[in-house]
Amino acid sequence: MNVTEAVTTRRSIRAFLDKPVPLDVITRVMDTARWAASGCNYQPWEASIVTGQPLKDLQGKITTTPPQQAEYDWTAPGQEPAYTARLHGVSAGMFGAMGIARDDGAGRMAAMMKNATSFDAPAVMFVYFPRLMKEPQWSDTGMWLQTVALLLREEGLDSCFQEYMALYANVIRDFLGLDHERYMFFCGMAIGYRDPEAPVNNFTRERVPLENQVKFIGF
Repeated sequence: MNVTEAVTTRRSIRAFLDKPVPLDVITRVMDTARWAASGCNYQPWEASIVTGQPLKDLQGKITTTPPQQAEYDWTAPGQEPAYTARLHGVSAGMFGAMGIARDDGAGRMAAMMKNATSFDAPAVMFVYFPRLMKEPQWSDTGMWLQTVALLLREEGLDSCFQEYMALYANVIRDFLGLDHERYMFFCGMAIGYRDPEAPVNNFTRERVPLENQVKFIGF
């Protein structure tokens, strides 16, 4: 698989096969991802990858604990209609693929709650970094996460980024033995093999036309 194939076939997977992720494969991915770009070579990202019974134990705590207020805001772009429209577009595609009507509040909530168990992915990566890291280092962590996602695709694996996990930052920090004052919990990342037959993994996604986002000057 070349880079273009990895980029264009990566998508947020929300239905996984009941198939474990081999340790040697995930180790190879994470070892290679160390070479992701990092301003000033700070390499701010840290993570724990959990599977098996420990993952079930953690998910048991998550599903029985009320969510907290996230320590950062991922909803701010909704203040502008253009960004709201993009959110509504992907939501319509996702819920439509699952056969959940727009007015089916209970059905939508049940689907969203599958985030708590990371859509039954066999492994989940929990990402965090020291609180002294600021916006540039958050950006570096994002580049590292994208690198991980593309390397997973090269190995035939898939993923789903989960900012949702920030609602359970305290539970996760406690489980991982992280100092609450030192560490900002960032996100989860479901990892596994996609179910190719699941409609939620196959609905059409849209992207903004290139000319709406990039200007070419002086060419």
